[in-house]
Parts: sequence; C-alpha cells; structure tokens
Amino acid sequence: MNGTASTTDDVISVGQPLPRMAAVQVSDGRRVHVTWRNGRSVLVDLAPVFLSHRHFIPLRNNDELFQTVRVNDDGVALEWDGGIELTAEWIERLPVAGMDNAEFRQVMSALDLTLDGMAAQLEVSRRLVAQFRGSKPIPNYIALAVRYLAEHGSAPAAPEPNNNYTEARLSA
Repeated sequence: MNGTASTTDDVISVGQPLPRMAAVQVSDGRRVHVTWRNGRSVLVDLAPVFLSHRHFIPLRNNDELFQTVRVNDDGVALEWDGGIELTAEWIERLPVAGMDNAEFRQVMSALDLTLDGMAAQLEVSRRLVAQFRGSKPIPNYIALAVRYLAEHGSAPAAPEPNNNYTEARLSA
C-alpha cells in the first residue's frame, strides 16, 4: 500500500444527533408515553402511523401485540414482537397527543384570551370553551389547534371596515 495510514479514529459529525428514547409505557388506545433520554416525556398517538403504512397492520387491532412495545437497545426505535419497529426520528415528529384542562387554561392565559376570544379562535361555542377550561376532556383536534395558537400566537384581529367605498359614493 502506498502512502501513510492513520490508526486514530476521527469523529465526523453530520447534522443533529439521533433522538434517543429511555423508556416507553403503553397508555390507552394506540397511545404511548415516551420518555426521552434528555428527560422530556410526551404522550403520542401512534394510530395515524399504524393506519398509514401496511408494515403496521398487525398492530392496528392486536392489543396483545401492541402491549409488547419496548425501546430497543440503542434507544433509537420502538420495537414490538414480530420484528416491527418505529424509529425515534419518526416518533419525535409526531404531534403530542391530548391536552389536559390545566394546559388549556394556561394557553388561554398566555394568549390573554377570554372565553369569547378563544371560542372565536377555535370556531367553537363559548360554552364548549368554558367546559374545556373545567373538566371536559379535550379532543385531539382542539388540542392540536390550541398548541398551534400557543406556538404562533392567536390569529390577527379582523381588519377595520374600509369606508372608502362609502366616502367615494358620498362625494360623487
């Protein structure tokens, strides 16, 4: 062999490090509580993934198989009996499932929204918002919308009416 060779190991870093899971616990339906190695814990709904890919057909309705979920040795995937795996990268991209009433109240407070204001943002009744502030379970579609509002702020207020047309007609 011509040239020189090095026996030292060089570490090459490319992009973000892989997300790593520490633990998983089955919740209700097809939801799991995932604890990441950084200590963060989230509840994720795996049903949309299972319904979108043939690879997961065995997990769709088989509760016994779903209960076999575990984190693989490296923490980079969930695995089930039968060789079924779901990567941590994919799980990390899934929206957090559900929302409790305390979090709903916190978001309303942070956005400084009244019952009427939150009802307008979510296009639901004022009564329903009041129930969510209380103890009514919050559906996923509402939780996703509220989290969007929390991340992006509430929608802008409606613009003031434009009176140019009226003024133009009066001056004619």
